[in-house]
Amino acid sequence: MDNPLEESYQIVYTDQPEWDVIGGGINDFNAQQAGDDNGKNLCFVLKAPGGEIVGGVIGATYWDWLYVNLMWLKAELRGHGFGSQLLLAAEAEARQRGAKHAYLDTFSFQAPEFYKKCGYEVFGVLEDFPAGHRRYFLQKEL
Repeated sequence: MDNPLEESYQIVYTDQPEWDVIGGGINDFNAQQAGDDNGKNLCFVLKAPGGEIVGGVIGATYWDWLYVNLMWLKAELRGHGFGSQLLLAAEAEARQRGAKHAYLDTFSFQAPEFYKKCGYEVFGVLEDFPAGHRRYFLQKEL
């Protein structure tokens, strides 16, 4: 049996993702299903004495969760406590916003052991992502 809609709709490739349309659509649907997520971005940066940004953490809070999206420090600053301070700042801000949990993902060549030392626990692993490495998914109760 033929679907008459198939004749009038077409799937096309675009180099410019339609974030507003597609993201807005899924956000509306999610709000209908789970209520307002109260989403809000957060960012803390580490600045050198001259003002240069030498590290930071970017995330968001929604539905009582903190999502740590990106975290980075210049190589020479790793192992000096700055990463822990950045992560603690993000977690503290998330708690102020009502978050009770946090989650993130990282690769085996990045910082899974750092996050484990900060109290995060692995809840999922993708093997060979990228080839020869793993992608870890971690969470923590705040």
